[in-house]
Amino acid sequence: MPRALVLTVLLSLTSPLAAAQSTSTAPASTLPAAEQATVNVINRTLASVLYITATVPSTAQGTFSSPIFADPGAQGEQDSGSGFFVNAQGYALTNYHVVEGATRLTVNLRDSKQDFTARVVGTAPDYDLALIRVQGVPAKLIRPLPLGNSDTLRVGQTTIALGAPFGLQFSATTGIVSALERTIPTGVRQIPQNAIQTDAAINPGNSGGPLLDSAGRVVGINTLIFSPSGAATGIGQNAGVGFAIPINVAKSLLTRLQAGQTVVGPVIGVTLAPFELTDLTEQVRQQYKLPRAGALVSRVEAGGPAARAGVKGGTAQVTTPIGPVYFGGDVITSVNGQAVETSADLREYLFSRKAGERVTLRINRAGKTVTLPVTLAPGTPPTGTR
Repeated sequence: MPRALVLTVLLSLTSPLAAAQSTSTAPASTLPAAEQATVNVINRTLASVLYITATVPSTAQGTFSSPIFADPGAQGEQDSGSGFFVNAQGYALTNYHVVEGATRLTVNLRDSKQDFTARVVGTAPDYDLALIRVQGVPAKLIRPLPLGNSDTLRVGQTTIALGAPFGLQFSATTGIVSALERTIPTGVRQIPQNAIQTDAAINPGNSGGPLLDSAGRVVGINTLIFSPSGAATGIGQNAGVGFAIPINVAKSLLTRLQAGQTVVGPVIGVTLAPFELTDLTEQVRQQYKLPRAGALVSRVEAGGPAARAGVKGGTAQVTTPIGPVYFGGDVITSVNGQAVETSADLREYLFSRKAGERVTLRINRAGKTVTLPVTLAPGTPPTGTR
């Protein structure tokens, strides 16, 4: 988990103080119309929100290595997050990092004291999305939220974030759309993707919860916060800069997720150097005839799309502070005519395509330009737990 961008896993428990305050609020008729509209939306939508507890294998050692004493970590560790119903069959969307590696999922709803179990149906690790299905929920408690259109959002629109910050279940915060098309590292491979920026307070425990518009339609899924205060401690807190996955991304994947698929981005079968060409000295660039921008290919996967197309990996192994890197390979400078200045540029572009599509790479090979067509292959789903 990056220190500066802290993933938000939302919780929520109604405090006795909050309960006491709710009994003394002024009659709804005394509220201004705009405020009453927000209250109505929140009251209507909170019943659709899930509080998710994920049990994951414990990595802690038991206090006593004796059969006499119970090991408190034997049942696994628990993480929490949020989600929301998307249809009447009990399917719900959340973040992949909320359910990743979980051996058990427990769900709580605002209008029930019962613990419900859930199972993961489909995942999209590169998009940080997962579809779960809650088991045994009475039909009257399944209240799907309407899905909006994130492509029509405008900066300044009202946003409502629902979830469970710091374990405070079924909480709501409001704000606005602060910016659109922010690029943030997303999913298990931290591939740059567009996101909605909002100043609605988002904190650990909000992950997977819905970001609503003023009409109560889901326009995003809360996933990340920018938290300078957490850079040193690893504990993120709201700084007024939160990010949500656009709901149109999830809508485009829902059919595949409900079919039980694991959706991953396409690949070309190369390992890129873990640095940018601008980080190199002029001497190194001249020695290996490297341009000043592009994605340096360190290794090529045998039998992969790039190998079949004729992309060349490095042959000269060089030991660096970040591990061995192979120099002397191709540098990808553009894809389908779009300039590639960094490795992130290439990953971001390829991620916007689909497996089976053909792209054209322009390559700098020891100072000479080569053009190669490459057919994208499906990515490999992640294995193991967190």
